[in-house]
Amino acid sequence: MNRALLGFRLGWRVLPHLPEPAVLAVAEAVAARLARAGGDRVAQYRRSLARVRPDLPPDEVDHLLTAGLRAYARYWVDLFRLPAWSGRRVDVTVVAHGDAAVRTILAEGRGVVAALPHQGNWDQAGAWAARHLGPVLTVAERLEPPELYREFVAQRARLGIEVLPLGDAGTTATLLRRLRSGQFVALLGDRDLGGDGVPVDFGGAPARIPAGPAWLALASGAALVVVGLRTEPLPRRDPARRTGARWRLHLTFTAPLEPVDAPRREQVGGLTQQVADELAAAVRRSPADWHVLQPFFHDDPEDGARGPGPEPGRVP
Repeated sequence: MNRALLGFRLGWRVLPHLPEPAVLAVAEAVAARLARAGGDRVAQYRRSLARVRPDLPPDEVDHLLTAGLRAYARYWVDLFRLPAWSGRRVDVTVVAHGDAAVRTILAEGRGVVAALPHQGNWDQAGAWAARHLGPVLTVAERLEPPELYREFVAQRARLGIEVLPLGDAGTTATLLRRLRSGQFVALLGDRDLGGDGVPVDFGGAPARIPAGPAWLALASGAALVVVGLRTEPLPRRDPARRTGARWRLHLTFTAPLEPVDAPRREQVGGLTQQVADELAAAVRRSPADWHVLQPFFHDDPEDGARGPGPEPGRVP
């Protein structure tokens, strides 16, 4: 059996049955050790953090690096345990800000495209959205072996998230049809997985991000919003701790973004820059929750690396 597939299956089947505090403690200790050990990927992550927070001195960037790797470790622990969470735990561990406009738009029968950064726990955010906003649709790249991709799709389906395969014939048409029927579509919008994203200014530095969220919104008539994610530890006496949780996720919805009056191609580029501005602002507010360890900015050295799991992302 493929080693990656075996590892993920063990994670989904074993981690939910182990004591959560112990698992988190081990994961965070490993993350802290990786931060001290360094390496190419850690060095790349540190450079990215320094660029999104150029106001910080080097020692504070080092602290941010360790905090970010610890947060990333918690993300993976929660990813494996999330399908076993109760609905109540999802409800009490997520706080939404500014979601009233999205609820109104969906209630009126109009679709919504939500662009998110790789921040916090986007699967937890999707589980919350499925419970409070309606069915969630996204897109993910296929992985090898196919069994691993099917496992990810099945696990996300348990959270109420439907996954369409990136690059398959009919995926774009399905997204447009669902948006026109009033569905909520969530896409990770910061990493340019396909290498053909739109050049943008990302917090003062050149980068490329996918045009899919803007293009889909314009083509379908759906509203386009950006959602920033931020985690915080739960106070010791917080009632949410009774569910076993130790962290809370905050979702901050922007107001719907408005395209400029211009030809469609210019509208896509302009709207994508607005997305980049909002994504960069979200990352700057909570950089330790930004889990992008791969090259991101225009002048970063390319290593061709991707994350270990399929990510909701680019629309062809």
